[in-house]
Amino acid sequence: MTRKQRRLVLIGSGLAVLALAVALVLNALKDSIVFFNSPSDVVEKHVLPGTRIRLGGLVKPGTVKRDSTNVRFDVTDGKAAIAVTYTGILPDLFREGQGVVAEGALDPGGVFKADTVLAKHDEKYMPKEVADALKRSGHWKEGEEKTTGATPQGRVQ
Repeated sequence: MTRKQRRLVLIGSGLAVLALAVALVLNALKDSIVFFNSPSDVVEKHVLPGTRIRLGGLVKPGTVKRDSTNVRFDVTDGKAAIAVTYTGILPDLFREGQGVVAEGALDPGGVFKADTVLAKHDEKYMPKEVADALKRSGHWKEGEEKTTGATPQGRVQ
């Protein structure tokens, strides 16, 4: 084998090992790469109790129940709703009808136990993923394209 052939074999082997490593990492992270799951996604995927996920959608009006630092509310995407319980202080911008992302896990009864609740940080910003989920569910109001914080290329400003 000539020097050039050995070099090509070495480079080809290195690229193959690199491709395998990238494939393994992406496979391991495929569920973690998602910014959040909508309630419809959680129902369709049959998420097992105890699996940590991010649940995103709108706080369903009329469902917020407070008891000192314990809060119970429903998160909806227009198609499905999931009950969420949270113990702690909620963000100042948390309110009914607003976008929210909760981090936690489902319990065996189907209630989402959140350990972190994130609310919209600004009146005009909405992540592209939330806007897309609202469009798919039919709850998108015309004229809201200007308020998403996403550029026409899909990048968040």
